[in-house]
Amino acid sequence: MTLPIYQVDAFTSEVFGGNPAAVMPLDQWLPDNLMLSLAAENNLSETAFFVPLPAGEDADFHIRWFTPGTEVPLCGHATLASAWIIFNKLGWDREQIRLRSKSGPLSVRQSDDGWLVLDFPNLAYEKQPTPALIREALESAPDTAFFVPNDTNYMVVLKDEDAVRSAQPDLRKLKQLGNQGLIITAPGNNCDFVSRYFAPGAGIDEDPVTGSIHSVLVPYWSEQLGKTELEARQISARGGVLRCELKGDRVDIAGQAAFFMEGAIHL
Repeated sequence: MTLPIYQVDAFTSEVFGGNPAAVMPLDQWLPDNLMLSLAAENNLSETAFFVPLPAGEDADFHIRWFTPGTEVPLCGHATLASAWIIFNKLGWDREQIRLRSKSGPLSVRQSDDGWLVLDFPNLAYEKQPTPALIREALESAPDTAFFVPNDTNYMVVLKDEDAVRSAQPDLRKLKQLGNQGLIITAPGNNCDFVSRYFAPGAGIDEDPVTGSIHSVLVPYWSEQLGKTELEARQISARGGVLRCELKGDRVDIAGQAAFFMEGAIHL
């Protein structure tokens, strides 16, 4: 069996920036354990797999995402990377790509300036006391956190960008959260807000740029700042820029992509 594979850096205009994702178009689904093994072998934060759907369906492709350790319900950067491949390598000539996913219907379109715009859900969050495990892992964690039930994440808001940038959470403790991740965020110095994301229990110590967490960051900061159009930066070592807009129960998350590699896997 020979399978095509691509690698794209998402939420950046240049290679070696943003968040690298593996993209594997399929004719039909592989066994789940094989897709998980492929994601582990790729050793990137996400590998996206997708299959075309028959004409007349409510979507063009069915997409799934795997970290090196588990399948996840939603992933932004690997969706962006997949859309870049569909548009630029698979000959897609329509303005929009419709996707079926574990998080419901998604879509990606190209803006006039070439950015790819993800149409993602607006994810609800619940205010609650910060779990003791997070407070032990992150000394600067406040007393209150937000839980995101539809994406198994916790979010904590720190005082400023410097606090987010300098944070050094204890990844061994965070790993005990299992597949739940931790978003840390604050107002930005040169943008509306900044963030970082850690999910060691899912095989991701720190994700360079995470599109999906903006499904909760955007509604949160939109309410705090009183605006619906927001510029965001994820301030990991690689870093990335996202242009976001709250649209009722949906969130537009736009980014650029840089093509890095294509090849074939032989099994």
